[in-house]
Amino acid sequence: MINPLRSTARLRTLPLLGAMALALAACQSQTATMPVDVDVEAGSQTNIESLTEVIARDPNNAESYNVRGSAYGRAGRYRDAIADFDRAIQINPNFSRAYANRALVHRRNGDVENALADYNRAIQADPRYAAAYVGRGNIYRQQGQAALALSDFNAAIQIDPTDAQAFHNRGLVYQSQGQHQAAIEDFTAAIGMSQAAEPYDGRGLSYLALGDARVALDDFNEAVKRDGDSYQAWANQGLALEQLGERQKAYAAFARAASLNPSYQPAADGMRRTTGTG
Repeated sequence: MINPLRSTARLRTLPLLGAMALALAACQSQTATMPVDVDVEAGSQTNIESLTEVIARDPNNAESYNVRGSAYGRAGRYRDAIADFDRAIQINPNFSRAYANRALVHRRNGDVENALADYNRAIQADPRYAAAYVGRGNIYRQQGQAALALSDFNAAIQIDPTDAQAFHNRGLVYQSQGQHQAAIEDFTAAIGMSQAAEPYDGRGLSYLALGDARVALDDFNEAVKRDGDSYQAWANQGLALEQLGERQKAYAAFARAASLNPSYQPAADGMRRTTGTG
C-alpha cells in the first residue's frame, strides 16, 4: 500500500521537519508580549508643555505628575518620567497607578528588581488594580516562574474579565507549557477584545504546534496585516508556508522578517532552509 518513492521522499524531509520544529520552538520562546495601548500624541512636546502648565498652576496635584510622567515615558524620556512618578508618589504614597507606571519605566530600563518592587507596592495600595497584576505577571513569565505568572494573570482576569492583555499573556504561559488548546482559547478571547496583532501571532503558533498549518497561516496573515513591521509574525508566516510546501513564498516571508530585523535568527535560518527553491 505504501508507494516506495513517496516513502523515500518522506524520509528525506525528516531533517527539514526537525529543523522546523526547532524554529517553531525558537519563535514560541520569543513571542511578543501584547503592547500597552499607546497614544503617540500623548508623548509629544506640545502635550508635555501643556501638562507642565497644569502642574505650574497646581504643583501639589499627584495626578498631574502621573500624567506628565506617562507622557515623558512615551517620549522615551525615562529619567524625567521617573522623577514625575517619584513626585506623584511623594504627594500620594498610595497612588497605585503611579507605582505601576514607574514599574513600567523601570522594566523598559532593564531594572527588573525595582519594577517588581513597584508592582508589589501598586498591588498593596490597590489589590483590585488589574494592570499591576498583568505587569508583575509578565516579569514572572519572563523569569520562567510560570506558576506565579498564572496566578497574577488569573487575578487580573477575575478583577477585569475584559482585560485583553491578561488573556494574551496567560496564553503565552500556557503555550510555553505545551498547553496549546488552552493557549488558543486565551488568544481567541484577547482577539475579541483588542485590535492588536500579537494575539493572532500567538494563536497561530499554537495552531502550528498542533499541526494545523493552514489555520495558523490565516492567523499569521492577519497578524502581518495588522502590524506589517512585526518581524516575528513574518517569520512565523514563513514557517506555516514552509510546512504547507510553499517554499518560495516562505522564503519571501523569512526575507521580509530579516529585512525588518537582520539579527533575528529564526528568519535567517528559515531563509537558509528555503533558499533557491522554485
